[in-house]
Amino acid sequence: MKPTRREMMRSTLAAGAFSLVGTTASGAEGGNVAAMTPLDYGRSFVCNTAAMNSVRFWVESRTRLIDNAAGTQTDYIQCASCKSEHTFAEKDLFMEDNYDFLPILGEGEWLIFRRGVRLSERYRTVGSVDSLWGPPILKLHEVPESTRLDSWEPIRDATAAAIPIVTQTEIWSPDKKLRAIIECPTKTMNVDLDGKRYQVDTGPVAYADLTKDYPAHIDRLHLAFVAFNAPDFADWVVEQPTRVHPDGPNTTEVYHYAKPFSLPAKNSVIALGKV
Repeated sequence: MKPTRREMMRSTLAAGAFSLVGTTASGAEGGNVAAMTPLDYGRSFVCNTAAMNSVRFWVESRTRLIDNAAGTQTDYIQCASCKSEHTFAEKDLFMEDNYDFLPILGEGEWLIFRRGVRLSERYRTVGSVDSLWGPPILKLHEVPESTRLDSWEPIRDATAAAIPIVTQTEIWSPDKKLRAIIECPTKTMNVDLDGKRYQVDTGPVAYADLTKDYPAHIDRLHLAFVAFNAPDFADWVVEQPTRVHPDGPNTTEVYHYAKPFSLPAKNSVIALGKV
């Protein structure tokens, strides 16, 4: 009998691979942020083991999903995007009808986004690691030393010194049974020297929708950009079908980051190293 998707999600990775499933979770929002050591995103990769293509993916963000009711936490590893290709072909390596390709790994499954110029049923697919590139080996390097930047002055100084910065944004469900911590390297940091203000703008990240029920936690993940300039809220734009001409008769839709919204959040700005 073919295993169900839920059964496949519960399966562990093969020997030699790192598990992405934890067994403990904290009850109140904010409880796990301090314990989440930032990754060194310049040195973190997912290495796959299939003989036909032992592809290596660079890690671009990490989302920790904490299920307080189940007492578990799961890390989802979002990898960098590439373009659709004829892998190992002798010529014409890029596909003619090209699309962006972005994978997210979690609990023995790959969530894959394929963003083409047109809407497609293949935009979002889920498959087991064994059905794609074999059991993955996570080469995730945590930073040996980091500094939490709790005010504008150290954020300014770390930005000016070109020290790598990582942010952790924690959000929670209305009933607080689910929490998510979205961690990512800060690609764009805005600093207002006169007004003593900062603003982070980074993506894509794996945003977790905690507002409704899903068949599996991996189904909560969506590609998004995050922005914030204070410790207690974060704004988001999520990739979704969007009308090209919202006010005209043309109903053509494309995938686009749209419909901004704001959520209460606990934001941490962290320098990778000593400031």
